[in-house]
Amino acid sequence: MNLLDLLQSGILGLSGWGKLLATFIMLQISMMATTLYLHRDQAHRAIDLHPALRHFFRFWMWLTSGMVTRQWVAVHRKHHALCEKPGDPHSPVVFGLKKVLLEGAELYRVDARNPEVVAKYGRGTPDDWLERKVYSPLTWVGIYGLLTVNIILFGVIGITIFAFQMAAMPIFSAGIINGLGHARGYRNFESDDAATNLYPIAFFIGGEELHNNHHAFPSSAKFSVRPWEFDIGWMYITIFKALGLCKVRRVAPEPQFAPAPRQVDIETLKAVLVNRMHVLRDYSSRVTLPVFRREAAVDSSAREVSPRLLIRRPQLLDDSARARLASVLAKNQALRTVHEFRQQLVAVWEGAHMSNEALVRQLREWCTRAEASGIEALQEFSARLRGYLPTPGYAA
Repeated sequence: MNLLDLLQSGILGLSGWGKLLATFIMLQISMMATTLYLHRDQAHRAIDLHPALRHFFRFWMWLTSGMVTRQWVAVHRKHHALCEKPGDPHSPVVFGLKKVLLEGAELYRVDARNPEVVAKYGRGTPDDWLERKVYSPLTWVGIYGLLTVNIILFGVIGITIFAFQMAAMPIFSAGIINGLGHARGYRNFESDDAATNLYPIAFFIGGEELHNNHHAFPSSAKFSVRPWEFDIGWMYITIFKALGLCKVRRVAPEPQFAPAPRQVDIETLKAVLVNRMHVLRDYSSRVTLPVFRREAAVDSSAREVSPRLLIRRPQLLDDSARARLASVLAKNQALRTVHEFRQQLVAVWEGAHMSNEALVRQLREWCTRAEASGIEALQEFSARLRGYLPTPGYAA
């Protein structure tokens, strides 16, 4: 093979389709490295990857994107800590969807290059000789090394392949996940942020498209929660686990119930706190929506508002939506009651400054008042709430 042939086809001599397939596989490895290593292993400690696999992914991300583990983890943890609030590195609520879609990578770099952010949120990430002497200071070596390898393997078309590899993270992670994943899609859980699920639009983005599920249970190794949702990252985890290359530390809880309602005690409180996203979804489906449908059938004022406004967290509503909701609640006693009980229930798990004894008392009083409300759906929900049992293996 002469030099011209090498420049045209590279040492692998792949056909056009072969090069396309190789590019797709490499991009999928990058997505795998992002979701398994950077996200689930390093940022949230939901899994423990085998050291050999962990280092392969660390090297791969450095080679294909110049990514520094500590920086990525720090920016992501800050995102969770300040989600949709000032200081969130890449929220469409804060910056606008267009800016996050088009300039998501630039937004990432602002905090990734901030030593205070990296020091505060990047703890527990690799700090060995390779990280200090190679990966962190020599990001350009990885990137230009990839370009060189691509040209050697695939010929001059390797430059185009390199361009796709460089664009993958900004487009898929910074744009689609951080942008559309907080602005479009559906929600299984009413978390206190705007995260959504994009499934099945982003089927091949490592499972990261199930973003609302992840924000509801950030410490879970598995992002899918409904039977029809497919988390390809969880499929990889299952395979690596079978090979002894991965250990699952925790997955999202599945509610467990006692045969009959119990007295509200510390165990009930723990169960409600761990399952709070399930509790809130249950409240919507068993109380808010049935009462809304009943009231809308007999009261025209109730139909002035979408039931979504009764379910959405107040901080995620704009001024116009808040005004419409307040108007309807002022006119309808039943809707106002179930809405107020919903807010009071949320206050139980937001009372981090309170002692366990105070929280138990607050939850017990909530149940007592719910059962005396005269609203059948609320009374039945209170009985169901008192049946929740602690779910082992998941840290809220």
